[in-house]
Amino acid sequence: MIPAAADLAGLAITTDEFARRRRQLMRMAGTDAVVLVAAAPERMRNADAAWPYRQDSDFHYLAGFPESDAVLALLPGRQHGEAVLFCRERDPEHERWHGRGIGTEQAVSAYGMDDAFPIEDIDDILPGMIEGRARMYCHFGHEPGFDAQLLGWMRRLRQLRGGGVVPKEFVALGHLLHDLRLFKSRAELKLMRASAAIAVEAQLAALRLARPGRHEYEIEAELLGVIRRHGAVPAFAPTVAGGANACVMHYQSNRASLREGELLLIDAGAELDCYASDISRTFPLSGRYSREQRALYEVVLAAQLAAIDEVRPGRPFDASHNAAVRVLAEGLCELGLLGGDADAAIAAGSYRRFFAAKTGHWLGLDVHDVGDYRIDGESRLLEPGMVLTVEPGLYIAADDRSVQERWRGIGIRIEDDVVVTREGHEVLTAAMPKEAGQIEALLAAR
Repeated sequence: MIPAAADLAGLAITTDEFARRRRQLMRMAGTDAVVLVAAAPERMRNADAAWPYRQDSDFHYLAGFPESDAVLALLPGRQHGEAVLFCRERDPEHERWHGRGIGTEQAVSAYGMDDAFPIEDIDDILPGMIEGRARMYCHFGHEPGFDAQLLGWMRRLRQLRGGGVVPKEFVALGHLLHDLRLFKSRAELKLMRASAAIAVEAQLAALRLARPGRHEYEIEAELLGVIRRHGAVPAFAPTVAGGANACVMHYQSNRASLREGELLLIDAGAELDCYASDISRTFPLSGRYSREQRALYEVVLAAQLAAIDEVRPGRPFDASHNAAVRVLAEGLCELGLLGGDADAAIAAGSYRRFFAAKTGHWLGLDVHDVGDYRIDGESRLLEPGMVLTVEPGLYIAADDRSVQERWRGIGIRIEDDVVVTREGHEVLTAAMPKEAGQIEALLAAR
């Protein structure tokens, strides 16, 4: 169920949860460390026009602070407060052009920081806070501007009277932080369910609108309109791919005309308070699948259901991929698109001509979310709180002369968002139909 706009505030992550995340990260970093995370910079689209601002996911996870020009410093054991934010002060002239700002006072009172200072003073204040710390956790190499600041602070620290004690280790922050982000809290899962519900409604609206003669961009507009009407933004640029365009894995043009007898593949998701959803569905523009389309569709659906069955605690992440590949290979052999049997197709990798992708990825603050897929060379075991997509597909290029013409130019993907629970799994996007008969019934009712 999609919450009303007035209820969206009730889904927000609380300041207490952000504070718990910071404390947990500091415990992992140790009392002799400092953690530095920068907000995402504003990025220009062209001339003086900026892209819509989107906060850095790691910074959002720890601070929940929505502005650029900010740096979070976590200083375990600091007597005057461990969580320190450097941010813009409120400025009437800036607000006249850009709207009301937050400022240092509200950074403490509304965002739960222990202390806050103007970003203009960071060069004078932060080096002294870093002095004496043995390790610095940061994202060195991500943003050249922030890298230059870090090096400047180290030089300034060495110039302190008597020579400041500079951290001897620079440690990649993702080593600790991204494992925390992999496990979603109850509040995060509430946001992801709401994001999924919005994405489902957008897919249904697109399905009702799509007909031969329309254009892919008209369907994209319907998707984006539904997402924005619910207070969300697109989690990524949607793929709206008619006919053979669906065989392009990351098709983005969305300019072609939709034609009778073709399939339409839609891959789209909503982002609500930075948390993403990601759904793919493939349906016939004429209202009914052709014999070949239906045959391939049923293979992909069977593969997806087999893959989802593998999403449960204790199973390796790649078990769902392996299950999907087995079903896809068996189906391709039965339809005569591959020679021999499924074992041979898997061993030789010949199925990859029609399915070159993996079956899923982590999902959360990023559509392709952070978190290791392998531990010590072995596929990671699933645990409660992890969220992943399950998205097998078959893609037969329009110019593939190795198959009969009736199969060419058919691209099919079915994707759902799945959370690992203690008992097994929950499909967050289950409200979006995917049985061929269900989809045909929906199209008939347009």
